[in-house]
Amino acid sequence: MEIKELGHLVLYVSDLDASAHFYGQVLGWRMIFGGEREGVRFSAAAFSAPSNRTHHELLLIEVGKDSAAIPAGRRVGMYHFGLKVGDSDDELRAALATLKEHNVPVVGASDHTVTHSLYVLDPDGNEVELYIDVPGVDWKSDPSLAMAGIKPLVL
Repeated sequence: MEIKELGHLVLYVSDLDASAHFYGQVLGWRMIFGGEREGVRFSAAAFSAPSNRTHHELLLIEVGKDSAAIPAGRRVGMYHFGLKVGDSDDELRAALATLKEHNVPVVGASDHTVTHSLYVLDPDGNEVELYIDVPGVDWKSDPSLAMAGIKPLVL
């Protein structure tokens, strides 16, 4: 078997409206299904990036506000997922401005040599990496660059 690409991500969320706002209005994904239709409320919402690469890249399923929260600290399970927001620091600065505009705190910022990254938390505490590929870094010829030491990000 050969994996061709990461197809989509499914997250359980406590509050569909809050998460749909975060992924749709703050991060700019296009909702393709969800919310309310013809007076019927759905407990799920599907999103696609503006590129329309596939039918959906993110699915949110509401499990309710009384559901168990993500445990803090080191644990088994997902650490974070990354979303590419461009190919330049100017695009990352624009993403940072949008985060500030929506009062989304940045919980980390890193220079990974191959990427420059900002880290935020979604409404349920899932960590999301917003990154750009650093121009001119040839990680295909030297894959070890992807494991270079982490430096503080200076935008």
